[in-house]
Amino acid sequence: MNKKAENIIVGISVGDLNGIGSEVILKTFEDSRMLELCTPVIFANAKILSFVKKSFTSTVQFHGVDKLDQIIPGKVNVYNLWKEGVDINFGTNDEKIGEYAIKSFVAATKALKEDLIDVLVTAPINKYNIQSEDFKFPGHTDYLDQELEGNALMMMVQDNLRVGLLTDHVPLNQVSSHLTEELIVRKIETIKKSLIQDFSIVKPKIAVLGLNPHCGDGGVIGKEDDLVLKPVLKKIFDSGTLVFGPFSADGFFGSGQYEKYDAVVATYHDQGLIPFKTLSFGKGVNYTAGLNRVRTSPDHGTGYDIAGKDMADFNSFKEAVYLALDIFRSRNQYEEISEKPLKIKEKQL
Repeated sequence: MNKKAENIIVGISVGDLNGIGSEVILKTFEDSRMLELCTPVIFANAKILSFVKKSFTSTVQFHGVDKLDQIIPGKVNVYNLWKEGVDINFGTNDEKIGEYAIKSFVAATKALKEDLIDVLVTAPINKYNIQSEDFKFPGHTDYLDQELEGNALMMMVQDNLRVGLLTDHVPLNQVSSHLTEELIVRKIETIKKSLIQDFSIVKPKIAVLGLNPHCGDGGVIGKEDDLVLKPVLKKIFDSGTLVFGPFSADGFFGSGQYEKYDAVVATYHDQGLIPFKTLSFGKGVNYTAGLNRVRTSPDHGTGYDIAGKDMADFNSFKEAVYLALDIFRSRNQYEEISEKPLKIKEKQL
């Protein structure tokens, strides 16, 4: 990484073209001040985005490029990933549109790996129409976990509220079987590392929610909290990580208890995301922690019901761009600080 904080190149995968993704992308960069912070590159086609632009009142100007070395700093760039026209029918689930969503995402990921872009922000996809012989992943995170170094972890972020997941897209009846000591240790370590290098928190405090109602009530409502979570968390705490819990999930957010911690770890998807989305008021960001590259996404889906109607709220996407920039800078700073002790030692030798 180690790149200067100015002129950060933000690669953007266009998502499902029949949804609200392209609308929130363009609305985000209506504000020219965004271009003082970064240079966006949308992986799509300039003609298609011109069509989308006509569906709502927009003054945004973009510049089409056929190669990534033609990117113009301080402008909205559209990398013409394909030449052919695409039939867009807002609000429609279309397998062909799913193919273009994945084409955009795969190309943007490749550019990220090759350092042609600095960070990646992904617009929403439809998890059903993206499936094919070439792409058999539930979503963005699983593919990134395969393509990039590290261990991917879904973390939802809104200001100082950060919610990580021990299990993400796992059916509820399978969650308990996934909660092994190895998984819990790895996920907590990933979150701790992310809080330090991505959010500049020197000694992070992490809270973990229990699996069962009231953490099992001493085994009356399930034994996983007593037999699995508590012993593992104690072992992690004794090794020097400030991890606390498990806490009963039902009152943890409503009581404001989450404000005492730098991150909250939920045992399963809805346990963490329902309170997060209730508290974040449409400004939440989905961050893929634990990887060697930065990827963020808005916390909403394709929005078929409002697509093409100039009704989409772009704030979550805008926050996703801001967070990607903040994390990129924080990682650069962390790397510089980490390298200095080595240089001092070399001089002493």
